[in-house]
Amino acid sequence: QVQLVESGGGLVQAGGSLRLSCAASGSTFSSYAMGWFRQAPGKERSFVAAISRSGDSTHYAGSFGRFTISRDNAKNTVYLQMNSLKPEDTAVYYCAANNKGPYHATDQYDYWGQGTQVTVSS
Repeated sequence: QVQLVESGGGLVQAGGSLRLSCAASGSTFSSYAMGWFRQAPGKERSFVAAISRSGDSTHYAGSFGRFTISRDNAKNTVYLQMNSLKPEDTAVYYCAANNKGPYHATDQYDYWGQGTQVTVSS
């Protein structure tokens, strides 16, 4: 099993940037593909980005050219750099892990963090 803890969320003005971090513990981090998802109030949880075990393959939802996912296996951490933030990016952001691959679907992920709130003001 792996435990995931997100951090780095907060309140930011439109056009600003945030970097989310997700620290993993409890198992071999490099064995897991990692994903970032988000959930806005009243909406379903949706895919943002994913990265392969080694970090050599990344995937993004079509509208997220402003975001970059990365990982540091030596630090057991995955990151989501978010630039040019918009009010519609306001959501709880979750990281997730699986031992299969950098998939887009929530049901492909076995482990989830508790989420971190990102609020973008206009």
